[in-house]
Amino acid sequence: MGDLPSAVLFACSMNAIRSPMAEALLKHLLGHRIYVDSVGVREGEIDGFAVAVMDEIGIDLSKHRSKTFDDLEDAFFDVVISLSPEAQHKAVEMTRVMACDVEFWHTFDPSVVEGSREDRLEAYRKVRDDLLDKIKKRFPVTRAADI
Repeated sequence: MGDLPSAVLFACSMNAIRSPMAEALLKHLLGHRIYVDSVGVREGEIDGFAVAVMDEIGIDLSKHRSKTFDDLEDAFFDVVISLSPEAQHKAVEMTRVMACDVEFWHTFDPSVVEGSREDRLEAYRKVRDDLLDKIKKRFPVTRAADI
């Protein structure tokens, strides 16, 4: 685990669903070894469905406060992972003033799903699980208490 980055930033459109989920998942797995934060291109508020599906796996997202790139207190990240095309553009702009790697993990926006509450929750669960799989592949975890 010696090649882990020291700081990771997840970015999406509004810091309301995808990037807060990714931040919370990586913090849960490796927050003791990696500084993790998340932002959005625009301001938003944490999505209730995101809170619900993260709660299902024992991670509390209810206290998350959404922020934008302009709100960042720490201006140094080894890796910026964008989860939407809009955030990818902003992340690439960051490389003009910061030496960091940028990765694009195109991630479905579950807020566009219509239907019953269960249909919508299922879309959010799929995003959560896909993010968890990508995070575990990108940042290998060896703890026995993994999700």
